[in-house]
Amino acid sequence: MGEFLSIDETALSNGELYTIVTNKEAKGKKGSLVAIIEGTKSSNIIKILKKIPQEKREAVKEVTLDMSNAMDMIIRFAFPNAKIVIDRFHTQQLVTEAVQDIRVDFRREAMKEENEALKKAREEKKKFKPLRYENEETKKQLLARGRYLLFKPKSKWTINQKQRAVILFREFPELEKAYELSMMFRACYENCKSIEDGKRSLDNWFKKVEEKKIESFLVPAETIRLHQMNILNYFVNRSTNASAESFNAKIKGFRSLLRGVNDKTFFLFRVSKLYA
Repeated sequence: MGEFLSIDETALSNGELYTIVTNKEAKGKKGSLVAIIEGTKSSNIIKILKKIPQEKREAVKEVTLDMSNAMDMIIRFAFPNAKIVIDRFHTQQLVTEAVQDIRVDFRREAMKEENEALKKAREEKKKFKPLRYENEETKKQLLARGRYLLFKPKSKWTINQKQRAVILFREFPELEKAYELSMMFRACYENCKSIEDGKRSLDNWFKKVEEKKIESFLVPAETIRLHQMNILNYFVNRSTNASAESFNAKIKGFRSLLRGVNDKTFFLFRVSKLYA
């Protein structure tokens, strides 16, 4: 067991969740798996992790995890000296989902408008022709295809995405404001080099969220504010939960090769022989 760990959960079969603790120093090879425990109940997991000798648990310096209160509790009790780092990609996901929620609401409204227009055209026995923008996309298509450009900074847009973005933001100014907030939050991670820089950048972002008053951002912003201390720990070593996600992907790959897991005990035995 190393000094830098990750903790995550994954499903083996029928949606049954297992909590997995991995050692980053093994880089996904032999010695990666510290523990794989059935369920996600913190009290059960703490009890099992405490079977690891105390001196080894106290030697752990850092653990990365998602924004789960249960996992936070597990780390505090099982690895008392470890710094808790909330994974940047889980945090960014909260913000990008807030942008996508706005897009989905607009698309749902566009579908409703198109359905009503189509119904009216049929009643009047006319041929229905939806409004098309200069890139030949309807409002519904524009909002559906605009999904991907909202994840990326402007510098990574393709020519078609640039054209689509001009129309999208012209027709839906609120979506442009939401996109700007999302990119500002992303810049906190990309440009800051220390906890102090990160805190200043996050504080500025919180102020912008309050100024813009976009409803879908209020809950994510408050969640980030409440977990701010562990989020800022990222800037110490810039650690992420990528190793845990990679290990989960390997287990899912095994599961797909086997077309599911019938004998869980034997499956876990094989995983432990390969990676523990």
